[in-house]
Amino acid sequence: MQERRKNLSYEKEKRIEEINRKILVSARNELYLHLRFLDVALSTLRYQMDAGTDTIGTDGIGLYYHPAYLGGLYREGRREVNRAYLHVILHCIFGHLWKKTEHRKKRACQYLDREIVDILWNTACDIAVESVIDGLPFHCVKRPMSREKKNLYAWLKKRRNVLHAEGIFQELTEQKPDLETAKRWEKEFHTDNHGLWERRDKNRPPNERSKENWEDIRDKMETEMETFGQDLSEGSPGFLEQIKVENRETFDYRNFLKKFAVVKEEAHLDPDAFDYVFYSYGLSVYGNMPLIEPQETREVKKIEEFVIAIDTSMSCSGEAVKRFLQETYGILKEEESFFRKINIHILQCDERIQKDEKITSKEELENYMETLELAGQGGTDFRPVFAYIQKLQENKELTGLKGLLYFTDGQGIFPNKMPPYDTAFILMQKDYQEVEVPPWAMKIYIQEEGAEYEY
Repeated sequence: MQERRKNLSYEKEKRIEEINRKILVSARNELYLHLRFLDVALSTLRYQMDAGTDTIGTDGIGLYYHPAYLGGLYREGRREVNRAYLHVILHCIFGHLWKKTEHRKKRACQYLDREIVDILWNTACDIAVESVIDGLPFHCVKRPMSREKKNLYAWLKKRRNVLHAEGIFQELTEQKPDLETAKRWEKEFHTDNHGLWERRDKNRPPNERSKENWEDIRDKMETEMETFGQDLSEGSPGFLEQIKVENRETFDYRNFLKKFAVVKEEAHLDPDAFDYVFYSYGLSVYGNMPLIEPQETREVKKIEEFVIAIDTSMSCSGEAVKRFLQETYGILKEEESFFRKINIHILQCDERIQKDEKITSKEELENYMETLELAGQGGTDFRPVFAYIQKLQENKELTGLKGLLYFTDGQGIFPNKMPPYDTAFILMQKDYQEVEVPPWAMKIYIQEEGAEYEY
């Protein structure tokens, strides 16, 4: 009898699982008919019934659902299942599961309780996803919005061109809401269980590393949507922009500055290298006693000569400029970053060169940062900087220039001719907006609120 009950229970569970699977497959197929650029993404998660989760959620590998919750959604209508399915998929596409948020949360905790900060981050991710879904014109996901939801969207869109999670989180935290308000916002947008995001990829085999899989899917989606244009992205406002935001590669600014380093010999004992002449001589004379003497110089790769141009026009805030310089200064002042004798020009400019400060030592760099004053506040024209550098080279003031860092908002006139050195435009932005720079230049985005450097 007990065995029979066990078999009946197992059969019942399998039947429930099969019904739920059909519900999810139906939702996937209906979404595919309207959003064909999501074909791979919609089929990536494997379905798994999980009574341990109260709603629905994902860890990037599986789509986990509580059978009672999914059944309740289906009774409300297929549209609710479609929205929940798409909600989970968009979290994966936008990379919310793998965001490094601790530095942002730490700043917000200076004036908000940790509980509120955590709620606001989860809500920001949900708003980023729901804003895309609510913007779709398709009947399979369209539903009326509450007044509060409409008002929050309208307020955010006045402040942000792209509603991505990081930007939304900053706007919400700046409002300094109380716990009741934060929970009300959370309830308005909540759909899935974010607790599953805590599962990590590091213990999984390479073919199940969800972060890398979704990055590849997102990259291919961007290419496909841009290639076929409106045929694919029509009716999905903000979707392509969010994908572009997530596809921007973050990097270590310290490593980026190494692009401007050169290899030279420096006076320094090198214990790892020795003269083979002494080594061989010792063996020939003493038989088993090689003479080893470390070399007094060694080859090192450090920064010797480059130019920093600072756009001091009215479009660039003084605080953002100072943060950039402090970040750069923090790297350059380290002993291993540059040679004892250096030649760095820091130019302040708008539509013309306002000031040229020549730095030849670590002490001069420190003094410059202590007495920094910005001059300018005019318009922006990039060409005078390149013309000025050319004159410095002609006058032999710059003889081995490796590169130029140009800090700006990107709104100006670029030179047509490629210079004989590397150029990187450091683009300061409050929001994610693409800036077209000449094909010979590198561009790096820095968020105004002090977020991560992106390349």
